[in-house]
Amino acid sequence: MSLDTDALRVLADPLRARILELLADEALCTCHLVEATGARQTNVSNHLRQLREAGLVETEPHGRYTYYRLRPDAVQHAADSLSALAERARVHSDLRRPC
Repeated sequence: MSLDTDALRVLADPLRARILELLADEALCTCHLVEATGARQTNVSNHLRQLREAGLVETEPHGRYTYYRLRPDAVQHAADSLSALAERARVHSDLRRPC
């Protein structure tokens, strides 16, 4: 299993990480996320676009609003790739390439 670098890059931003934490509890629209994070609407929208493009969130139209929902399978995939990397490091901790 290789690292999902797109997901990891997206997760590295503090505001995007906060948005994901909020979406883990419930589907929210942009106005909820603006209120909860204190970030500007355009900033939140840009981050949501990046999260959507990375496959970490999905949209759910509801009337004139769009709700965002965390995709647990995508987050699990990123977590699994990090777990696999940690396991490789454990298994190979005694190996050293000679100079």
